[in-house]
Amino acid sequence: MTDEFRAAFQRVLDTAAGQAPGFPEAVHDVFRLSSQVPREELAIALEALTPVLSDCEPYAGVSADLSVLAGALVESGAPAGQVGLEVLRQLGSYGQAAAAFIHAWEKTGAGPLPAPNDVGEAEEKRVEEVLGDNAPLATVGWWTSLRYGLAAKAMLGDSGVRSAVRADPGALDELSQIVQALSTRLNEFSEVGELLRMSEVSRILVLDRVSWRGFRVRFDGVSDNFQLHTLLADALIGKEGYRLPGTRPDPRWVAASMDASVDPLADVVRGEWDLVGGDGTWVGNEACPGDIPLMEGERVLVLEPQSLLHSWRAGRRHPHITGTLTVLEELHPDEAAAWWSRVHPAGSVRHPQAPPIELDDTGAHRRPPRHFGVAAHFAEVDSGPMSASFGALDPELDTPGPGLSPSFEDVTINPGPAPAAPAPDPLSDPAYGGREEDDGDDDFAVPAPWANAPSPTGQSFGDPAFGDPYPDEPVWRAPRPLPDPEPEPVDDGLPPGARLLPPMPPGVSDSSTWAPDWKWPMRPPER
Repeated sequence: MTDEFRAAFQRVLDTAAGQAPGFPEAVHDVFRLSSQVPREELAIALEALTPVLSDCEPYAGVSADLSVLAGALVESGAPAGQVGLEVLRQLGSYGQAAAAFIHAWEKTGAGPLPAPNDVGEAEEKRVEEVLGDNAPLATVGWWTSLRYGLAAKAMLGDSGVRSAVRADPGALDELSQIVQALSTRLNEFSEVGELLRMSEVSRILVLDRVSWRGFRVRFDGVSDNFQLHTLLADALIGKEGYRLPGTRPDPRWVAASMDASVDPLADVVRGEWDLVGGDGTWVGNEACPGDIPLMEGERVLVLEPQSLLHSWRAGRRHPHITGTLTVLEELHPDEAAAWWSRVHPAGSVRHPQAPPIELDDTGAHRRPPRHFGVAAHFAEVDSGPMSASFGALDPELDTPGPGLSPSFEDVTINPGPAPAAPAPDPLSDPAYGGREEDDGDDDFAVPAPWANAPSPTGQSFGDPAFGDPYPDEPVWRAPRPLPDPEPEPVDDGLPPGARLLPPMPPGVSDSSTWAPDWKWPMRPPER
């Protein structure tokens, strides 16, 4: 079968270069055989296709068909490599021409825009009134637009292509504008636009308000902040992560945010924080990582206590793309304190739909009176959003230091001095560089690196008034070794498509826009 595939692919290359009549039949044979050969063979074929695709760009129909063929091989498991970038480059060229065709068509009068496969000489004559000598190129651009859109969707599903696109912000911006213009008329380009947005950002700085700690993280395959929120909670909360206070997410939520199907018994995710930009801009879960604002060259995300409880459906917006998140390093307390001095103050940003905080005549937060009886019982139990119950929103706690208890239940308005916590044993706690079991060696205890570091409020972390903020774990650990710059494709022996969700029911599109409107808009009606 491999030899037959190689022969068919060679015919594709030969007939494409010469625009021979046997080209469509050769392409059909490669489509048919591609699912029956190893992925390594598909990768070799794609590598050979790159220069031919570039040479055939002036022949729009041939280059568009070769792009679709390349996209099909990528969807079958082959890495896109250089051919993926060539497809996007040609999309930029022909896509710009297609956008000009749309503009000229609308400017020349009423009437529905013809489907890309239906344009011909009559349509070219019509746009010639506006475009003049550029009318033929614009018409050809619209004629090939749908095929380039399909190919681009496949290529942007490849992590390496997204990384290369991200490395050229200028080209990414230009291509995004072209795709945005085409998405108003072709649904396929809506998904291309989403994948381009996924390519925008791979690293952010995360600051946790309760613990006053900071982390730099890297991620890939994350399309929205619903997914980012879940992966951050898994990476940072509890002993399994970096010991941030909070409730760890259900492992099934995390798996669905990475590479697994949604478990119907665990399909509703509960949020842990409000997501706010370091400059005080509300970000929220509905946005995407590219919406996190820049501060001094870094995208800074602050994890604030929830001012309004929120939940969402588990899963990924693009199920065929694996989501990953890695903590690259934890900030040293000095660097974290410097960042906290520049971000918005605590309590200054709340969920846009959170109810206002009621104040009494003295300016203090008004507490609801406690009563007896059935009505009062329901008022206590079903009190709606929990924004009013957070002690951290009280004026006295507006700027919590790292010594405050990470548990909201332990926070009181005037707590008084905290009792001194027992010093951790550096010989038994591996987090301090000690050992899990005593091996008989005499090691010397070394003071924790955060013992005398200044806090964001100006007090020392070793101040008795604060106590030991994390007796089981130091506030700061040395950065872990950095992973490879970009994750390598996983070759786990699974057949192509093994991680995809089950097939959609008959009549339901497999596009990312299949999901209900609780999370994103449905696709626009066909024009």
